[in-house]
Amino acid sequence: MSAAFSTEVVETKLLTPQLRLVSVSYPELRRGGGGRRDWYSYAHGATTMLAIGLVLNTLGIGLFCWAIFTLAVYALPFFVALTIGMTTFQSGAGLLGALLIATAAGALTLVLGQVAFAATRSLALRIAIATAFSVPAAVVGYQVASAMSEIGDPSLAWREVFACLGAVCIGVTSWTRLTVLAETRRLEAGGVVESQS
Repeated sequence: MSAAFSTEVVETKLLTPQLRLVSVSYPELRRGGGGRRDWYSYAHGATTMLAIGLVLNTLGIGLFCWAIFTLAVYALPFFVALTIGMTTFQSGAGLLGALLIATAAGALTLVLGQVAFAATRSLALRIAIATAFSVPAAVVGYQVASAMSEIGDPSLAWREVFACLGAVCIGVTSWTRLTVLAETRRLEAGGVVESQS
């Protein structure tokens, strides 16, 4: 027979990756039979990577949720900054100029809202200013909570409950941040400012 048609049987082994333990206290792995089995206080590489991956995923998702809900409170300044930044960019200011003007516009909106809230004595005007900041934040909170609740795929009724709860939480947080930053003081007859106790 020719070499191309040889009938030799070639043994093949199933090659699988072998997980080996890496330990500082046992640098050399024990090989051979008889005797006791070596114990190791360190986990296999795959188990360690799985545990690290779960911890990092949990931290990453938690950081993502924290960032979204923190930024949702500032929905009105962000909307103003985005609108002015897009308008400036389309008018030919360039990317850097649009970013600088948008940042200044958002910060100015937030500062002016806080100063106007603190300076006014009218309760109706304070409610109007706080509502102007908290309603867009509540809408963003509703949308974010609705999107996040779809990850777990609960029923439609529970998604609406979670979305409404998110809207209330973000709206109240926005209202509270605006009122806390605007420290109220009362004027005495002599013009001396005294903080409330």
